[in-house]
Amino acid sequence: MHYKTFKDLKLSALGFGNMRLPVLVEDNSQFGGPVDASKAGKMNEYAYENGVNYFDTAYGYHSGDSELFTGRTLSRFPRNTWHVATKFPGYDLRLINDPPKTFNEQLRKLRVDYVDFYLMHNVSETNIDPYTDKGRGIVDYLLGQKKAGRIRHFGFSAHGRIDTIKRFLDFCGSEMEFAQIQLNSLDWFLQDAKGKYDLLTARGIPVWVMEPVRGGRLSSFGADNDAKLKALRPNESVSAWAFRWLETLPALGVVLSGMTTMEQVVDNIETFKAPDPLKPNEKELYESIVGELVDMIPCTACRYCCPECPKDIDIPTMLTLYNEARFVPGFVVLRAMSAIDPERHPSACVECGQCKDVCPQKIDVPECLKHFREILDKTPPMNL
Repeated sequence: MHYKTFKDLKLSALGFGNMRLPVLVEDNSQFGGPVDASKAGKMNEYAYENGVNYFDTAYGYHSGDSELFTGRTLSRFPRNTWHVATKFPGYDLRLINDPPKTFNEQLRKLRVDYVDFYLMHNVSETNIDPYTDKGRGIVDYLLGQKKAGRIRHFGFSAHGRIDTIKRFLDFCGSEMEFAQIQLNSLDWFLQDAKGKYDLLTARGIPVWVMEPVRGGRLSSFGADNDAKLKALRPNESVSAWAFRWLETLPALGVVLSGMTTMEQVVDNIETFKAPDPLKPNEKELYESIVGELVDMIPCTACRYCCPECPKDIDIPTMLTLYNEARFVPGFVVLRAMSAIDPERHPSACVECGQCKDVCPQKIDVPECLKHFREILDKTPPMNL
């Protein structure tokens, strides 16, 4: 295992994400069902014994069971040999009004006196207002816990848009020691992870990675493309390419992987024995293969269309979310849409075509919004 230097710490470059653990009962909710502690415990122990010292969980993972599991598992090892990260559940507006109750509950579940890395969870369009509301005092309370020694390092995670992240940083960025974003070779373009990475690094904030293999979607590209990758790196899995692509970025800290099987744990630990970033020719091939996964609408966010829309629809934002929804409709899209006035949703489009007439990219915006509306209509609602 190789390590990343963070302040006076040596953190394993691979972090164990306790969100996609094996479960006792299948559950289609956002964060999964109860943890199969026997299988998951062996996976966490193997990771620890092979050098992983960073374990990530959150209040809602596995419907609340992940923090309990993580606390039981890590408590078997000396406290000064591992670091635990968990998060304030600001995605759940039912919990956001009582930070002391939530934080103290988390300490009890994790069986710790302090949390090594504590994050404001999922800064997004649905919670940016309460997160930045001085009257609620959420950040102030957590900074007080840091001052008291019950939080060692304070940061945030985000699936939100760049303007939302920038608003959060403008509010309390000077207090943020690290940021965790969805970052991989697909979302570099699809969710503008590049823009988020650039924003954070410009402000001197180290970047932690989540979803490095996009929930497994970057683990296989079909027999022909997999064979092309294997020809260049016969001793590495296809999943390893996702991590090697990330190693070409200079400002990364911990890369979190949510592992479901022991095979994934073993393969990831083998990959993280030493860094070996993609060479230029490998990077070019890999990005071309990843690019085949989705045919993106080429909106450049020039916003020429916006003044022409009689319904005041934020068309660039809609097209960005449409790109994501065409690839995989889910909570990122639904959360973002829930924060937008329904009268400015794709369903408000009257198909006047004025946006299409002024678009430099010649995008058929009304047709895109129509298709986006159809996707949203077919997507099951989530507990936001």
